[in-house]
Amino acid sequence: MATKIINKTVTELSLRITRCFFVPSKTIQTNATLFQERLETSITNVEEQLPTTIRPPLPIIHSRKLAFPPKFKAPRQVWVSNMDTVEEEKLGLIDLHPEVFAERPRVDIIHENVRWQQLYRHVSYANTKMRYEVRGGGKKPRQQKGSGRSRHGSIRSPIWRGGGIVHGPRSPTPYFYMLGFNTRLNGLRSTLSAKLAQDDLHIVDSLDIPTDDPSYLEKLVEERGWGPAVLFVDDNDIMPLNITAASDSHGHYNLMPVYGLNVYSMLKHHTLVLTLAAVERLEERLLFHLNRNDAASAGQKYRLDSV
Repeated sequence: MATKIINKTVTELSLRITRCFFVPSKTIQTNATLFQERLETSITNVEEQLPTTIRPPLPIIHSRKLAFPPKFKAPRQVWVSNMDTVEEEKLGLIDLHPEVFAERPRVDIIHENVRWQQLYRHVSYANTKMRYEVRGGGKKPRQQKGSGRSRHGSIRSPIWRGGGIVHGPRSPTPYFYMLGFNTRLNGLRSTLSAKLAQDDLHIVDSLDIPTDDPSYLEKLVEERGWGPAVLFVDDNDIMPLNITAASDSHGHYNLMPVYGLNVYSMLKHHTLVLTLAAVERLEERLLFHLNRNDAASAGQKYRLDSV
């Protein structure tokens, strides 16, 4: 009898200990499900609190306020492309001022600008000697009278063989002259308008490219159908490092700041690529000179040797 009571007591005690240390599987599964639901709820709340930055669909139509808005001409709209991928991605449309990019091209003014740029850097080094520079001729060749022959004082006279040259070229001879300010201004407008009309003017957001490999620039130009010679223009003379290194090995890919843009360089390259900052700066300067009130007094210094 005592043995049965002891066994029963031990069994009840072991069951109590087991219930303390072990939890039924059903309870564990219920707690895990509850934890998962709470975790998903907290994640959803955090995502709702974060700001959502969604890129607008391309292309983007970007309208900007033009300085000195034209009265009788409509602005020209041009696509803005990217440079960070080989495939062209049209980022949006911008308006260009028609008085800068939509003028009627004057071929005569363009020719004057090209001729002026070719001549002002040309120096002729052709040189001839005058009679005092030719060797010899110090003695009078014959008497003044009595010989029946012509009178001469030196055998290095221009009428003698081997003598000096009269009115020959003298070195160095520069051909510099100053072209009129309005002619230079209208030359830029005419050339930009001609490039845009021929679809040889392209606008990009920036000149940043992802690599400095020259083959990347070659593939980009070939993919987009640009000409073999491309001129990249930015508003600053400090260009991005990658495009500087990529275009260094190619003589037909050139970089230029906007303050150095000229008619000869634009015609020399098949394609002209402008950045958005370069377009802003170019329009600002050209429109300022087209609409300034003191144009007569400002151009006075260019009238002395102008043609």
